[in-house]
Amino acid sequence: MIRSMTAFAGAEAEIANLLINCELRSVNHRYCDISLKLPERLRFAESDMRVAISNRLKRGKIECTLNYKKQGTEQSYAFNNEAVKGLLTATAAIEQHMERPQAFSALEVLAFPGIQQEAESDRESLQRGINDLLDRALSDVLAAREREGEQLGLLIEDRCGKMRLLVEQAQARMPEVLRLLREKLTERIAELVAEPDFDRLEQELVMQAQKLDVAEELDRLNTHIDEVSRILTQDEPVGRRLDFLMQEMNREANTLGSKSADKEMTAIAIDLKVLIEQMREQVQNIE
Repeated sequence: MIRSMTAFAGAEAEIANLLINCELRSVNHRYCDISLKLPERLRFAESDMRVAISNRLKRGKIECTLNYKKQGTEQSYAFNNEAVKGLLTATAAIEQHMERPQAFSALEVLAFPGIQQEAESDRESLQRGINDLLDRALSDVLAAREREGEQLGLLIEDRCGKMRLLVEQAQARMPEVLRLLREKLTERIAELVAEPDFDRLEQELVMQAQKLDVAEELDRLNTHIDEVSRILTQDEPVGRRLDFLMQEMNREANTLGSKSADKEMTAIAIDLKVLIEQMREQVQNIE
């Protein structure tokens, strides 16, 4: 199933007297780029979280944020005695170099990094709870990616159908292009000489026909279109393969335009490039 790289999900759970909230955001990216924003108290869970995310999301810029609130009405504060002593000693030493010592409150001391100590929780139960919470959020993100991916797949398949019609029009147009070319060459030679050399005319026609022959380009376009349709049915990340095919189809459409011999063929080549560009924009967001 095709998956988008854009999604958001959130989940919340009470774990070890903490109300923990998990938010996941993902947008398109060439690789799998995981960014975790965790409070210091939950930093121990980072490694397991990275593994869990990378196992389920293969591409995208993924941002995961954990926040928590303490449950219950009682709030207790513990502090690091050694850190407080060290801070006060350092402050006293610094104040000796100042003209007027700067007073600060106990609250300011508590706000200094490393002073407050969180009450220890059971890390194993916290880890299990966070793993379950993240798993729920990941499931929601995947569901959102799949819903959007389904829509992207329909849009791309629709444009593939339009491209097939344009390729058929180009193939049907080629005999008429060659007929018009013969008429044009005949008229030009007739204007230049009284008795046209029809052998030379045939040689010139063959040379021009070879230059204008787009059968190979049209065949390759059909092959690429079929491959895109096949890839859309795969249950794996296919964004890079689709992006490569968009480049190849654009190359064939450019060649078709450069070999164009009349307005209709030029219009077909332009329409093909427009459809390819529309698909390319959608493909950029596919995992």
